[in-house]
Amino acid sequence: MSSMEAGLVRKYPSDAGGLRAARHGPHGHSASARTAHSMSASALRKKSDASLVRKVPFAPLRPVLANLQEVFLGTKLAVLFPAVPLAIAAQCANFGQVWVFALSLLGLIPLAERVSFLTEQIAIYTGPTVGGLLNATCGNATELIIALFALMQGKIEVVKCSLLGSVLSNLLLVLGTSLFCGGIVNLGVDQPYDRSQADVSTGLLILGVLCQSLPLMLRYAVGAGEHSVAAATTGLELSRACSIVMLLAYVAYLFFQLKTHTQLFEPQEVDEDGEDQEEAVIGFASGLFWLAFKTILIAILSEYVVGTIEPTSQSWGLSVSFISIILLPIVGNAAEHAGAVIFALKNKLDITLGVALGSATQISMFVVPLSVIVAWIAGIQMDLDFKLLETGTLFVSVIVTAFTLQDGTSHYLKGILLLLCYIVIGACFFVTRQPASHANGTGAGLAVPTGTWNAQLTVNTPGLQPWAYD
Repeated sequence: MSSMEAGLVRKYPSDAGGLRAARHGPHGHSASARTAHSMSASALRKKSDASLVRKVPFAPLRPVLANLQEVFLGTKLAVLFPAVPLAIAAQCANFGQVWVFALSLLGLIPLAERVSFLTEQIAIYTGPTVGGLLNATCGNATELIIALFALMQGKIEVVKCSLLGSVLSNLLLVLGTSLFCGGIVNLGVDQPYDRSQADVSTGLLILGVLCQSLPLMLRYAVGAGEHSVAAATTGLELSRACSIVMLLAYVAYLFFQLKTHTQLFEPQEVDEDGEDQEEAVIGFASGLFWLAFKTILIAILSEYVVGTIEPTSQSWGLSVSFISIILLPIVGNAAEHAGAVIFALKNKLDITLGVALGSATQISMFVVPLSVIVAWIAGIQMDLDFKLLETGTLFVSVIVTAFTLQDGTSHYLKGILLLLCYIVIGACFFVTRQPASHANGTGAGLAVPTGTWNAQLTVNTPGLQPWAYD
């Protein structure tokens, strides 16, 4: 029993039965079937001090304060919570769109971690199956909400780039950083992991890349040109069909993970201070309320991010594509990424792989096709054609990750290779999408000729007329 729970039970004995029942699940069984995502997020949580609540003289107020303490102060990222009201105030006061963008990104970091915490708390009451479904839908709530807001505003490029960046970030940056840091800290120690989960995830990622590549290959195969109406219509229909296939594959994956092969996705046990099971610290109704409240805050900040990304792009001299592919995923998933690295340092690589590959699979096989289907319903033309460079980088990233994880052991060199791949890809997008006015780093535009060059070489030979080569 946690210190917070013990304090509340001593003060409010009538609640002890509910907390005890929640700890053992709705049918008396242990509700400790935790996912890699939830265990990763728990690395950033901290125990609440029940003694502070007990000092409040007004007894009826103590449960409310204990609830607020768990929801807002039960994380090591609580220091970033002031960015949420500051972002809202900056937007209302028209303080500056760049400030609104930066504060909104910072505010999304603790909110994403708290959504993971609340989802896990609700799962304790509902059981592992419903909890797994909640994790499947809320695990990447930030990316999904940002994509939907950008979609409703017609910013298709932002939707595609942000989702592509999330996959690349999880496969290369998160996994690369985790393997590198874990390899350095555990140098000379075996660093094994279960290949079964990695094989399932990489197989789904390859299927996702295939579905996203087909509209691109079709556009070049028909030979009708990129702006052909017939080719665009055919590609759009193919994208919708592929999206349905991807969603069906993801549903099959969830059934595989939650019902038939749960043993493949059980994370390694972590014993710290004798507490290896998650306990309910807030009630079911309270968890639902705070989950809805945090989701609304994420939606507000996501709308701010989407609305201010273009002015920020102009102010920082970076393209919208580079910000969407590189910056948004890094900041939006910072809490989850930090948890993955922490468990890699503890040589718990199954949890790290579950976070990185699980998030990439969820984005590729659920959020991307769902965005296409939502756009279809809303009458917005969005396809799976991510263009040649984007699709090529995604394909190479999946293949590199699959080859890196094929032997079931890890070391720091694997992390270095993945990180270098991410750096090269980021540099590629930075260079190819960089504004011309900032191309030479001094603010002056580069004079790049666009026409054909005619070079003339004049040769003077004694006794002969001058002649020239063009």
